[in-house]
Amino acid sequence: MVRIRSPLLNENQSTLSSGFFISRRTVVDKNQKMKGFLMNRSTLSSSKKKTSISLSKACDGFLKFKVAEGLSQRTIDSYEYYLHQWIDHIGDQDVANIHPSDLTNYLAWLRTEYKPKRWNGNRDPLAPKSMKNVYTALKSFFKWLSVEFNMKNPFVNIPSPKFPPHSIEIFTKEEIDKLLKACAYSREASPGNRRSFVMRRPSADRDKAILLTLLDTGMRAGEICSLLVEDLDQKTGKITIKQGISGGAKGGKGRTVFLGKVARKAVWLYLAKREDGDDPTAPLFTSHHDRPFNRNSLRILVRRLGERAEVPKVHPHKFRHTFATTYLRSGGDIFTLQALLGHASLDMVRHYVRVAELDIENAHRKASPVDNWRL
Repeated sequence: MVRIRSPLLNENQSTLSSGFFISRRTVVDKNQKMKGFLMNRSTLSSSKKKTSISLSKACDGFLKFKVAEGLSQRTIDSYEYYLHQWIDHIGDQDVANIHPSDLTNYLAWLRTEYKPKRWNGNRDPLAPKSMKNVYTALKSFFKWLSVEFNMKNPFVNIPSPKFPPHSIEIFTKEEIDKLLKACAYSREASPGNRRSFVMRRPSADRDKAILLTLLDTGMRAGEICSLLVEDLDQKTGKITIKQGISGGAKGGKGRTVFLGKVARKAVWLYLAKREDGDDPTAPLFTSHHDRPFNRNSLRILVRRLGERAEVPKVHPHKFRHTFATTYLRSGGDIFTLQALLGHASLDMVRHYVRVAELDIENAHRKASPVDNWRL
């Protein structure tokens, strides 16, 4: 085959002995397209390779991503605790080696065999809420992995754990009276032949103010621990629960709650006796050595008050249940209650509605005129 140069052809064209014209630019374009196709195939084949990263490194990246996303520190700590617990159980292996059966077996083990070690010695199985927290942490982790590393999500078809509806326990008025009395006075003492006596406790004003604030607002333990003096308007009883702070409003959403006259007076009496009661930046409630409460120290305080008052199962969240149920019994509506409690949906509020409806049903059984008159 002989190539012939012609003065009639430009530099981008050539001719073959057969007489056909072929553009050099066309040949170059086809070569570039072929090169691009081969590169795309190479990229596709490399993307199909298994991701090689350990669970611990992936967990670190996931937690940093959630911090940047703006999740609360409490949620970050919860994710970190449950994910590291799972990694310790299954071993720090490659994420690509995790299969759905590994995850379902772990969840089944938690429900049937795992006995957590608690500070109070209780070895009961995990509570339904804790199981749901484990599920949420793993689900969020693998969803992030599937997006970040373009890998198949082994958690996608694992259903949420199911539990029977739990009963909501609340305080009776008699139990609240006992708790308030336990705030004010020590246990009765009878030394030797002397008459028995009780003494007023040094922390009486503080403890009473805390219990009444919990009962009158329905705040969570972390929320009341995060309050500053400036967050309470002592004239109106308005309390601002701030967002975006450690221990503040859950879910990063601030809200407003209110204290009634009795609880407001109790808080005022407590602050009036404190040296820093007028300092707007001081904690609203302080434990020993003027340190702010945390959830654990608050839990210990109310538990000990319950032991002193001989009232069973006293914990901060029980005051929240009591507030919500009593609010509905007194004629409050569910939408206002949702705002006061800081719930994102009405799902939890409906639990309190069922309790209130059960009260109405029981009241009707006792007061039914047809049944009582035996018609």
